[in-house]
Amino acid sequence: MALSAPERRSRIERYARGPALLHAAWERVPEAARLFRPGPGKWSAHEVVCHCADSETNAYARIRYLVSEAEPVILGYDEADWARRFDYHSLPVESAFATIDAVRAHTVALIERFSDKDWASAGRHTHSGPYSGDSWLESYAEHLEKHAGQIDRNLKAWEAAQGGR
Repeated sequence: MALSAPERRSRIERYARGPALLHAAWERVPEAARLFRPGPGKWSAHEVVCHCADSETNAYARIRYLVSEAEPVILGYDEADWARRFDYHSLPVESAFATIDAVRAHTVALIERFSDKDWASAGRHTHSGPYSGDSWLESYAEHLEKHAGQIDRNLKAWEAAQGGR
């Protein structure tokens, strides 16, 4: 489904705001709670930020392949496996944030110049099938918003585990 110009503009604005929302959520989490996992198979706030850095680098490449290549295949990946295999807790959160900030800023500058034809460019995603520039924007406009919310929920779970502090 193609987005209208106003829908695209709104999503690009959300996409641009994403890093600030993630930073704000992170700053609300006390240092003692940043590695807390709210349950089995759940990510800590630290792991969420590291996931976002990996996701953003994938997103950075995906939109470029979609617009510049004929019928590109967009690779999916197992996010939970990446978190385990790359031991996100051992990675520095500062460089993860630097990656998120730089990749988003550079991509915003690019996508703000896209034409309707660019947004309609399409390929195939290995997990979800047909995939267009508009599909990409729908997904990534809300990606960091969702993860900021996840960090906030982690904080509430940590506070509850601490006896409501």
